[in-house]
Order: sequence, then C-alpha cells, then structure tokens
Amino acid sequence: MKQLVELLVRSLVDSPEEISVTEVPGEEGTTFEIRVAPSDVGKVIGKQGKIANAMRTVVKAAAMKEKQKVYLEIIPES
Repeated sequence: MKQLVELLVRSLVDSPEEISVTEVPGEEGTTFEIRVAPSDVGKVIGKQGKIANAMRTVVKAAAMKEKQKVYLEIIPES
C-alpha cells in the first residue's frame, strides 16, 4: 500500500527526492503521512482538494481488497 501511495505522489511533484511517506498504524486503520516540498503541496492537493480526494479514493479502493482502512494526510515539510 505504501508503494502505491509513493507512486501516486511521485508522479505529481517536481521534487520526487523530497517525498517521504510514513505509515502510522492506528486502532481504526493505517494512516499514511505524506511529506512533500512546500512548493509541491499545491500539486498534491489540487484545486479544491480534487487530486487529494482522488488519491484517497484509489488507495481506499485498493485497501478494501485487503479489508483494511487507510487514511492519507498531506503534511508540508518546513
């Protein structure tokens, strides 16, 4: 699942070497914290959050096959 998230984010940003995806297990499901360069945050979120929501939809669909719950958080690096 982590590889899928990284693949999606790498295809969107200008600085793929600055991407960091951290898997944080929780009680309800797994949260993937996506850290990108400040200049790439807008590209990952998209207008009105459409790209971020599309990524969440794809990842949740893949997670449903494995009967898991997955959440995505986009965190800008400082």
